[in-house]
Amino acid sequence: MNTLSLIHPGNLSELFFQIYWSGRLTQEHRQYLRALLLQESLSEEEQSSINRLIYAVRRGWLKLTD
Repeated sequence: MNTLSLIHPGNLSELFFQIYWSGRLTQEHRQYLRALLLQESLSEEEQSSINRLIYAVRRGWLKLTD
């Protein structure tokens, strides 16, 4: 099942929770985050959430998967 189909557009908090709960950042998640970053209308909270995900990957707390 496609995890992104469970996420409504603009609901970054739900995506953030799903990623942390699973401990994995999938290719689909990365594509969704990339699309969000290309939109120039992200709030500071959304930008901070994405930065936290990047930091967690760098620290090894989240794994990148295909």
